[in-house]
Amino acid sequence: MDNSGVSMRDIAERLGVSVKTVSGALNGGARMSAETRSRIQALAEELGYRPNIVARGMRKGVLPVVGLVAEGVITLPFATEIVRSLDNACRVHGLSVVATNVGATRSAADGIADVRRFLPKAIVYATSYHRVVKLDSRVRRAIKLFLNCRETSDDIPAIVPDERQAGRTIVEHCFARGRRRIAFLNLPGIVAGELREDGFRAAHAAHGVDVVEAWLLPATRGALYTEYAVSLVRRHVDALAGVLPRPDTILCGNDRVALEVYGALRANGVRIPDDIAVVSFDNQTDIARRLDPPLTTMALPHREIGRRAAEIVTGTGPAPRPLQKIPFRLIERASV
Repeated sequence: MDNSGVSMRDIAERLGVSVKTVSGALNGGARMSAETRSRIQALAEELGYRPNIVARGMRKGVLPVVGLVAEGVITLPFATEIVRSLDNACRVHGLSVVATNVGATRSAADGIADVRRFLPKAIVYATSYHRVVKLDSRVRRAIKLFLNCRETSDDIPAIVPDERQAGRTIVEHCFARGRRRIAFLNLPGIVAGELREDGFRAAHAAHGVDVVEAWLLPATRGALYTEYAVSLVRRHVDALAGVLPRPDTILCGNDRVALEVYGALRANGVRIPDDIAVVSFDNQTDIARRLDPPLTTMALPHREIGRRAAEIVTGTGPAPRPLQKIPFRLIERASV
C-alpha cells in the first residue's frame, strides 16, 4: 500500500483528536497525556506518515537546503569537486544542495534570488578558480561563506586554496631531488599566479638558491590569464632549451600549460625528466595521469574545501575563521 499521502488530518480523524494535537505529538510540542502522544505516534508509524518538509519549512521560514551560487563551478570538470564534496557532506546531515550558475549574463544578485526561493538554511558563493570578488553590500549580507574566493571587504568567512604553500612545496620537492635551476611559466594577472610566485621565491630564499628572473615568464599573452588567451609556451620553451646553462626544471602554472610544455620540449629533442623535469599545479587527472611520463603536480584541495564548507553550514565543525587556507597535496609521478 502506498501511504505517501497520509496526512496529520487522516491521523486526527482516525483517533478522534484535533490536527493541532497530532502536530504537537509528532513535533514535540503541545501538552497532552503520555497515552495520547503514544497512540498518535504509533498510528503515524503504522500508516507510514512522513512529515511534509516543505510545509514545515514554510512555517519555520527555512528548508533543509544549502543554496550554492556558483561562477563556473558547476560547468568546469575539475572544479565540480567542490560541489560534489559539499553535496555529499551536507546529505549526511539531511541537507541538499541547490545550485545555480552566474556569470557574464547573470549577476550574483540574480543567483541569490534564485536560491532564496528554496528557503535555504544558508547560501554559499563559489568560483571556479581562486579569485577576489567584489559584491554589493546588500548581496554580500545574504552569503554565509565564500568558497575558492574571498570578497574584497573580508566581512564574510572564506575558504581558499593555500596557493603560496603550494608554490613553496613544489619547489622544495624539486630541490630535494637535486634540481636547482627552475624556470616558471606562470599564469599572469590572477591571484593563484601571484601567490604561487610568492611561494616559489620563498622556497628559493629559504634554501639560498638564486631566482633566475629571466626564467619567470608568462604562459599566455596579455595581462590576464584565461584558457582562451594566446599561448606563449612554445616560444618560451624554444628559448629555454637553447640557453646555457639551461633550466633543469620547468614549473608550469597549471596542467594545461604543462601539456603544452611536454610537446614543446619533445619538439626540441629534450627528454623528460632526464634533461628537463616538468612540474605543475592543479592535478587535472585527465591530463596529468595521461601525460608520458605522468606529471608530478600539486592537487587543488577542492574536495576538502567542500567538506569544510559543509561543516560550517551544518554547525558540525569549528567556527569559521575570516580566511581559512586549505593546503594542496603533492602528487608525485614520473616527471621529475
